[in-house]
Amino acid sequence: SGIITVLGRSGLNFGAGMTGGFAYVLDLDRDFVDKINNELIDIHRISAESMEIHRTHVNRIICDHVEFTGSEWGQYILDNFNHYLRKFWLVKPKAADVNMLLETLKQKAA
Repeated sequence: SGIITVLGRSGLNFGAGMTGGFAYVLDLDRDFVDKINNELIDIHRISAESMEIHRTHVNRIICDHVEFTGSEWGQYILDNFNHYLRKFWLVKPKAADVNMLLETLKQKAA
């Protein structure tokens, strides 16, 4: 089980075959809902107050990405994070519990 972060467009049937881990997806065109495999995955906005650990986590992932690659797009997202925050989705397999994902992140952060 791993974590992926998508800062660009995604293809159709996103999440098909997803059995573990989770993803953060930036939905710039507000059409991600139409691209998911809703039989296998659930999506949640990370802008909700209860998702604070995910907001912090995706910010850290993008910071690392910028540090390692020099990505101007990643830096732009960080510089305007409050604007882009509401456009991120957390994608998880239906069988996974959001609270368990949070616990996993807390354990990794400790």
